[in-house]
Amino acid sequence: MKGNIAMSKKKSNDVEAEDFDFAVSKGKSDKVVPVKLTKDSRFKFRCHPKVRCFTACCSNVNIALPPYDLLRLRRRLGLTADEFIKQYGDIQVLDKTLLPVVTLRMREDEKKSCPFVTPEGCTVYEDRPNICRYYPVGMATLRKLDAAGGKDEFYFMTKEDHCKGFEEDHQWTIGEWRADQGADLYDEMNRGWMEILIKKKSHGQGKEFPDIKNEMFFKMSFDLDYFRAFVYNSTFLEIYDIPAERLEKIGNDDTELMKLSFEWLRQAMFAEQTLTFKEGVLDKRKERSDATMRKVYGNKPKGQIGDID
Repeated sequence: MKGNIAMSKKKSNDVEAEDFDFAVSKGKSDKVVPVKLTKDSRFKFRCHPKVRCFTACCSNVNIALPPYDLLRLRRRLGLTADEFIKQYGDIQVLDKTLLPVVTLRMREDEKKSCPFVTPEGCTVYEDRPNICRYYPVGMATLRKLDAAGGKDEFYFMTKEDHCKGFEEDHQWTIGEWRADQGADLYDEMNRGWMEILIKKKSHGQGKEFPDIKNEMFFKMSFDLDYFRAFVYNSTFLEIYDIPAERLEKIGNDDTELMKLSFEWLRQAMFAEQTLTFKEGVLDKRKERSDATMRKVYGNKPKGQIGDID
């Protein structure tokens, strides 16, 4: 699926490139400059209402909304997640992970304009998606294939033919640009969710989860009201040992609740030990499992199940 959270994979002998492009459908005029940049790399760029191309980049785009991006927008508009998706969102499935995500629905006008753009600019500017904050910068990750290799984040520049922002005199480092645009906060808030996408991709390209698991991923990722009800109205707090201090935070702060949802998803989807079980929970689970096995196989001694007499 081009233009959503698109992942492209390039292999060398010892690295794996995972490019998450939170943006945009690439048009014929888009030009990714093939130069690897760092936070200290400098470039000239400025966008303001007097630039001739002002808001031209806000049309005919396909913008993926990670959970924190969606949270900021829906709170700005006073909507629930479900209300926001019905009014402004589409649900699309990523090519490489086969996971469902939310994308911003463009207007049905000739330009396919962003629903929040006007001739005067963006009406949700303070809560705009992260891809809008990054533009014209893109970010990618090089991950070493060996376990101790770690990750190497780098940046690149996109220059579209219509963009006149590069003709401005204001100079930045990429680090300064990210800080000025507030992209650092968005990256931090969405990091746990991005790790789920990377984990799913490494699980095997083309291997689709069952529908019920995809629905779980979607609801727990994007609908915090749903996850909140799951935490407080199920056996969640009887199973997991959540410190009192953290419990207070998730009760008062949606971003803390969101981070907890990412941790639970990693545990539920990939059996990672991201959350601590309460004492005795695993023993009880084992007892139930053993009881089920006895019902199925009778009282045959352990180790003999499946043996041929």
